[in-house]
Amino acid sequence: YMMSKDSVKKRLSRDSSEGLSFTEFSYQLLQGYDFLYLYQHRNVRLQLGGADQWGNITTGTELIRRSCGGQAYALTCPLITKADGGKFGKTEKGNIWLDPERTSPYQFYQFWLNVSDDDAERYIKIFTMLDRETIESAIAAHREDPGRRELQQLLAREVTVMVHGQEGYDMAVKASRMLFGKSTAEELRSLDEKTFLAVFDGVPSFSLDRSRLPLGILDALAVETAIFPSKGEVRKMIQQNGLSINKEKFTDVAGQLTADDIIDGKYILVQKGKKDYFIINING
Repeated sequence: YMMSKDSVKKRLSRDSSEGLSFTEFSYQLLQGYDFLYLYQHRNVRLQLGGADQWGNITTGTELIRRSCGGQAYALTCPLITKADGGKFGKTEKGNIWLDPERTSPYQFYQFWLNVSDDDAERYIKIFTMLDRETIESAIAAHREDPGRRELQQLLAREVTVMVHGQEGYDMAVKASRMLFGKSTAEELRSLDEKTFLAVFDGVPSFSLDRSRLPLGILDALAVETAIFPSKGEVRKMIQQNGLSINKEKFTDVAGQLTADDIIDGKYILVQKGKKDYFIINING
């Protein structure tokens, strides 16, 4: 049955430049047998999947028909793709998970907030429970002023609240303000460690032993770490009111970093100017 399919024949023909790996070949057989097992032991008669799973599922329905004379069914739906043409799937890069342990509410919220205009118009119809009038009104308003990205904000809010609740959404918005808007030291300290690390993913980091605290700010940022090239640069930044520690302006050139500055028991956030962030990891 499988060998008679055109898709398999083409891949195995001498003219094919792709070939068919053992993994691909056996995957369809294993999924077909899986359907047979579920049919025999769990009375499963219908298997649902994306359109790309049609061949795998019908292999199962055919195996059920031939092995025990049973009748089973396949139901597929069109694949929902991302802006880059990739599908939503567990093996795809840049995908998102409903489980907050796999994708934090902040990352989940940011995914929907950053979709393209075209995708936002499609996704808000698919992934939210908003009524037609609300959706059409939101799309019309967005088309008049796409720069405000109100459609993406509405989409991100609706889906994040649906999956992670109002608390998860509020945390995601609060976390977003850390990098993209005004935020406070109190808001920073309210973030859990997972969200903190997600927000500042990719930010340069340095290590400092806990036993070195308290430590003068000049030594901390120019000697013990390489956040600044020299103590003079640290002093200059402080005098220009451009240095913040944990979202609070640091104005004393003779000041110190202390244990009280540590967030979540192991981090100190340093901000140089408006956009440059650094993390000091406290060891020990």
